[in-house]
Amino acid sequence: MLRDRNLIPLSHQHQHALALCVQIDRAVQAGAADLDGLQAQARTMFNLEIRWHFAAEEEVLFPEAAAYPELQPLVKELLSQHATLREYFARAERRELNSDTLREFAQFLSAHIRKEERELFEACQKLFSPEKLASVGAALDAALHRSL
Repeated sequence: MLRDRNLIPLSHQHQHALALCVQIDRAVQAGAADLDGLQAQARTMFNLEIRWHFAAEEEVLFPEAAAYPELQPLVKELLSQHATLREYFARAERRELNSDTLREFAQFLSAHIRKEERELFEACQKLFSPEKLASVGAALDAALHRSL
């Protein structure tokens, strides 16, 4: 399904995070991982984009989705994953990730993004009215632009 224009800003940010995941995975597989450099990139991405992305999802999208009983377990799971990912980013901030945990982080982040895209966003596009999608899109836009 094509992504609704109101969710596209989140999808674009997902693409940026997935690029980091691919970079980490390739570097670790090649045995050429610059651990400090990769952790610095993760920290930078978190501070410039992901922290605001999580906040927008948690303040705007997740509460709207949780209004639908069938989406409540998914929203709860995604919130739990945000907490786990924040811990990974905190560990990167402290430069505590080794090659194995960096790769684990990249795989976890990638799986989280795919779950949001394939399950949450698809469900929202099916369940939300066009008006609700537009309202959510405007609120997401405002939340994401607070970071600028």
